Amino acid sequence: MNSRRRVNSAVIWLLISIAMAFSEQQLKRIERDVGGLCERRAPPDLKDRIRLRYEINNHNVLIREARPDWRNPLEWTESDVAKLRYVRASNKWCLYWKRASGKWWLYEPNCRSMTLSAMVNEIDTDSYGCFFG
Repeated sequence: MNSRRRVNSAVIWLLISIAMAFSEQQLKRIERDVGGLCERRAPPDLKDRIRLRYEINNHNVLIREARPDWRNPLEWTESDVAKLRYVRASNKWCLYWKRASGKWWLYEPNCRSMTLSAMVNEIDTDSYGCFFG
């Protein structure tokens, strides 16, 4: 009976560690850096015309833009802006942009960094018009 409890607790620990891709500290950093970008790029006085938000899925942080649909302004349509992927093995963040084909491509020339803030700065600067046009 005792060994069965150990197996169950090990399985539970494994499931919890898989579900929590980011630590609490990393989640706070994501909120500060990516959430800050979303707030800067969509100021409160424009909330009726544009919204930026982010979602976390496993090791990915997806930044999305929402605008009122041109046919029905009461409905909002969303489009992907950028994707940040954390690679735990190398302790690096990778930055992706979405091509017109709908596929994600690494953002060249600055596609990897040890810090999330460097990647967020790259999105905010948008030197090549890949993220905000």
